[in-house]
Amino acid sequence: MQTRGYLYALIYLGAEHGASRQEALSLNWRNIDFDYNVQGMIRFFRTKNSRERTEYLMPRTKEALLKWQEHQRWMRHRKKIDHCGSDFVFCTLNGIPIKRFDKVWRATCEIVGVKDFHYHDLRHTFCSNILLSGGDLKDVKEMIGHNDLSMMDRYSHLTLNHKRLRQDKLAEYYVNGREWGTHMVHRG
Repeated sequence: MQTRGYLYALIYLGAEHGASRQEALSLNWRNIDFDYNVQGMIRFFRTKNSRERTEYLMPRTKEALLKWQEHQRWMRHRKKIDHCGSDFVFCTLNGIPIKRFDKVWRATCEIVGVKDFHYHDLRHTFCSNILLSGGDLKDVKEMIGHNDLSMMDRYSHLTLNHKRLRQDKLAEYYVNGREWGTHMVHRG
């Protein structure tokens, strides 16, 4: 089985969509609409908390999924597999769902020189990047599919860092010759 193609798609699903291992491996092609509003749409289902979330496809994720889909078609044609009987995105050429990818993951991490990095760490990367790009904890909660904000405590240091950056820029604004109050709204 060719692993390179599906691993790219799995990495992008984790890093750009916060997909858990279970969400990614249970993904079906019918849950992806590549043409929706030009950008594309993807639906994730999480049995852990019975949540469904729908997102626009990120461009690199879309590209990786399309390449993986095309690779599957080409390999099935080459091996004369007419119908695999499966709609799973991540499956063998015969349609058997991929249950685990630990061995491929570890080998890839070793090749690129990354130690102690797990697939779930991509989900944390996704959450951190929402905050670092200007989102807040509520955005993270909604986009990751958590039920409440208590799960977001691990990211609160990033919101403090973001606020600090905003305050530093505000202080710089004041220092650079702008007087406090020159842009105040006067009520009459």
